[in-house]
Amino acid sequence: MSDHSTEEQLRAEIESLKRRLESRETARRGPSTGTMIGFAVVAIVLIVAGFFVGYLPRQRREEVLAAEARDNTASLPLVTFDKVERSDGDSRLVLPGNIQAVTEAPIVARATGYIRKRNVDIGDHVKNGQVVAEIEAPELDQQILQARAAIEQARSSAQQAQAALAQGKANESLAQANSVRYANLFKRGVVSRQDNDTYQAQWAAQQANVQALEKAVAAAQSNVAAAEANLARLAQLKTYQTVRAPFDGVITVRNVDTGALVTDGATMLFRIAQTSTLRTYVNLPQSNAESVKPGQRAAVTIAELPGRKFQGVVTRTANALDPATRTLLTEVQVSNASGELMPGMFAQVDLAVARPEPPLIIAGDTLVIRSDGPQVATLREDDTVHFAKIKLGRDYGDRIEVLSGVNEGDRIVVNPRDVVREGVKVKPVAKEAPARKQ
Repeated sequence: MSDHSTEEQLRAEIESLKRRLESRETARRGPSTGTMIGFAVVAIVLIVAGFFVGYLPRQRREEVLAAEARDNTASLPLVTFDKVERSDGDSRLVLPGNIQAVTEAPIVARATGYIRKRNVDIGDHVKNGQVVAEIEAPELDQQILQARAAIEQARSSAQQAQAALAQGKANESLAQANSVRYANLFKRGVVSRQDNDTYQAQWAAQQANVQALEKAVAAAQSNVAAAEANLARLAQLKTYQTVRAPFDGVITVRNVDTGALVTDGATMLFRIAQTSTLRTYVNLPQSNAESVKPGQRAAVTIAELPGRKFQGVVTRTANALDPATRTLLTEVQVSNASGELMPGMFAQVDLAVARPEPPLIIAGDTLVIRSDGPQVATLREDDTVHFAKIKLGRDYGDRIEVLSGVNEGDRIVVNPRDVVREGVKVKPVAKEAPARKQ
């Protein structure tokens, strides 16, 4: 039986009771105690009937609606969301670099001859001035003997010139005395003019002869100086027969062995590199060129040395961008007292770049790439989805900088599925923070 039919029966019974009571009241012409009790019973019945007729059905309808709401909520797509955060004030800039020696130089033969003895090989550490090889040059020894003989010959020529000058000066003095004597006699009329002119000319000739002899003496002395300079040059070349290290370092290249013929200035014997301090060259992008200054700290890592970080410092920059790559050549020097690093290694240089306005950053797995550009699925306050177009900055792999399109604190869906569409209501769950490494 339905609730409606039950309600009609109750109303019919109530109307029947009312008529009976009215008839009794008319007959008796006045209420009695039984009548009053009857009215009370009727009122109680009406209240109970109203409770069952009105409240219970409404409660059942509310329970049904709540169950339907729970079913709708359970059927919503479950999504994980992450929040847009502000990146740190210092950006970590990791760039590839090439390690080189601070000082590196070839050791070239300065004397022509044969290698008599080789004292070092590749990988040997040497000190400044240490003998690394000895060259035997017999031709140079003969040239030195010849140069010494040339000096003696030049000195003899100079002595002859000095003697000739002395003789010339004596002849000049005699010619001068005769010219003075004949000049006085000519004034007295004792000798003729011709005799006087002859002695005057002889004196002038002797003066010119002395000047010529003085020039000859100067030339002979110059010849002596030239011969001595040539001997000094050959003696200096002889010192090059003993090849020495120009600075502290390690031998990286050896091109000769004992008995090899070497030529002055044309044969490289060794290559030496100073490895106690190494320098790493990196190319900074144009966007970060103004952020890196000399004196800034840097960390150098090598893939073959996991877990090791070598601290360095930025020493200088090129102060000019490469027009081909739009990058700034920067030098980072690293101490290598332990000798673990070697010139020629490939390294990663980690630089801390200060940023006055840090950009926003999102997780890499929230990015959606579509034909109209990169987007992220954001959640409105009512948990509906809205796809926002964004402008990307630098890509760190697991994180990406966002220059525009979202605000700090916005909720964005992680790995949005096909069910995540524009305007769809979803059930969001916060992404769990990664566990910290112990």
